[in-house]
Amino acid sequence: MKYITAIIQPDKLQAVRKNLIAKGINLMTVSEVIGHGRQQGITQVFRGHKEAGHFLRKVKVEIAVNDEFMEPAVEAIIEAANTGQPGDGKIFVTELLHTYRIGTRETGNAAIG
Repeated sequence: MKYITAIIQPDKLQAVRKNLIAKGINLMTVSEVIGHGRQQGITQVFRGHKEAGHFLRKVKVEIAVNDEFMEPAVEAIIEAANTGQPGDGKIFVTELLHTYRIGTRETGNAAIG
């Protein structure tokens, strides 16, 4: 089992979601976040407004997948989120030790979906 965390541009969220669903990955958690990478303080235009400063708006997508879905999920995110410009984001993949579905008490691969 893997836990995938992707930090992407907000305007790429719907494309990422569409690509993930096309690969059979339907369960995800999405959060609005702020942060910065190497571009620290570059002025960007976000929804028609210039934003400068230390933190930029991003979206964090979190997905728990069984091992066979890890590569398709990563590819789906990269295909949809890549613009070729700095600030496209990052993807982190970590091992998932335990998973529990609260309502049914299922564990492991069965708890993911």
